Amino acid sequence: MLQVIPKKIKKYIANTSWLLSEKGITVIVGFLVSIVVARFLGPENYGVLGYVISLTTLFSVAGHMGLSGLVIREIVRDPNGRGEVLGTTYLIKLAGMAIGVILILLYASIIETPGTQVFYMLLIAASAMLIQPVNVIDFWFQSQVQAKYSAIARTVGLLVSSFYKLLLVFSGLGLVYFALSGVVQAVVSAMVLLILYRHKATVTVSQWRFNFARAITLLKQSWMVFAGAIFAVIYMKIDMVMLKLIAGAESAGVYSVAAQLSEAWYFVPTAIVASLFPKLIKLREQDEGIFYKRLQQLFDLLFMMAVAVAVVVTLLAPFVVDTLYGQAYSESSNVLAIHIWAGVFIFMRAAFSKWILIENALVFSLITQGCGALMNVFLNYLLIPYYGATGAAIATLVSYGAASYFALLFNKRTRPIFWMMTKSFLFPARYIYSLRT
Repeated sequence: MLQVIPKKIKKYIANTSWLLSEKGITVIVGFLVSIVVARFLGPENYGVLGYVISLTTLFSVAGHMGLSGLVIREIVRDPNGRGEVLGTTYLIKLAGMAIGVILILLYASIIETPGTQVFYMLLIAASAMLIQPVNVIDFWFQSQVQAKYSAIARTVGLLVSSFYKLLLVFSGLGLVYFALSGVVQAVVSAMVLLILYRHKATVTVSQWRFNFARAITLLKQSWMVFAGAIFAVIYMKIDMVMLKLIAGAESAGVYSVAAQLSEAWYFVPTAIVASLFPKLIKLREQDEGIFYKRLQQLFDLLFMMAVAVAVVVTLLAPFVVDTLYGQAYSESSNVLAIHIWAGVFIFMRAAFSKWILIENALVFSLITQGCGALMNVFLNYLLIPYYGATGAAIATLVSYGAASYFALLFNKRTRPIFWMMTKSFLFPARYIYSLRT
C-alpha cells in the first residue's frame, strides 16, 4: 500500500505521524499525571496551580509575537536567509518574554500579596518564559518537515517534568514546588532541542544573525497575528483567572479538570495542520482551485473528528470524572459536557489560521480573536457569579463559536471560509446524499 504513495506524500504522512505520536504521549502522560496531582492537591490547591499556569500563559504571549507561521513561511521561501531569520526571531522573542516577566512581576506585586505562596509561585513559573525563545529551532524543523526532532525534545521535557511532579506527590511536598515543573520542562526541552539542531542543521546557532531591518519587517507583518494571539490567549485562559478571583480557587480547580480533559484533544488539529502547512503554501502558489479543494477536505476532516470526540466525551464525562478524579471533582463532569463542544470550533480554527497566513489576511486574525476575547470576558463577568464553573464553560463555548465561525460571515473576504465551514457542518448529509446519487 505504502509503495504506491509518492515519496513527497510519505514525508508529510511521516511528519504528521511524529506530531500525532508526540501529542498522543503528551495527552496520555499529562492525563495520568494530572489525575495523581489533582487527587493529591484537591480542588482548591489544584485551582491555585491552574490559576498560576493560566496567568503565566497569558503573559508569555508577549514573547510569541505571532511569528510562528511567518517564520516558517520565510524559511520555506528564502532558505539561504534562514540563519538571519532564526537569529532575528530568537532575539525578538527573548525581548518579548522579558517584557512578559516584568508584567507578571507587576501583577503579582499589585494583585497578590508579596511574600505569599501564590506570589512566589508566579515568580517561579515566570522564569520558564526566558528559556522558551530557544523553541525558535522548532520553526526550522517544521519548515523542513522534520517535526520528529521537535517532538522528541518536547517529549523528553514532558517525561522529566512529569517524573518531577510524581516525586513531589510521593514526597508530600507543598504546592509551591509544583510551580517549578514548568521550568524543569522548559530547560530539558531546550537542551534536547539544541543538541538535535546541532546535529541536523546546516546553519549552526553561532551563525545566527540579528538583522534590524528584517526584524522590523517581521514585526510589521506579524503585529496583527500578535494582537490576535493576545486576544486568543485571553479567551482561552481568562476564565481560570476570573473564576479564581470571582468564585474562588475551588471553582477554578473544578473547571481546570474539565478544561484539561477538553483541551487535551486540541493537539489533533494543530498537528495535522502544522504538518500540512508547507504543502498548503505551495498548493496556493501553484493551483488555487486545488488549494481550496484540499482546504474544504481539511475542514470536513477536522469537523468530523471534533464531533466524534465531543459525542464520546459528553456521554462518558460523569463516569470518567468520578472514577478518575473522585467525588471532590464531580461538578467537573457537567462543565466538561459543555466545554468539549467548543472543540468543534477550535478544530476548524486551526485550518482557518493557516489560511490567514497563506493569504496574508492577518487583519482577520485580529478581528476574530478580538471578538472572542471581548465576548468571553463579558460573558464570564455575567455568568460566573451565578453559575460558577458551568458559567465559564458556557462563556467559552459561545465565544469560541463567535470568534472562529460566526464572525467570518460579516466580511466579504472571509465569507467563503464561513460557507466552507458551514458545508463541513453538513458533511454527514452530504456524504449520505453522495451515496444515493
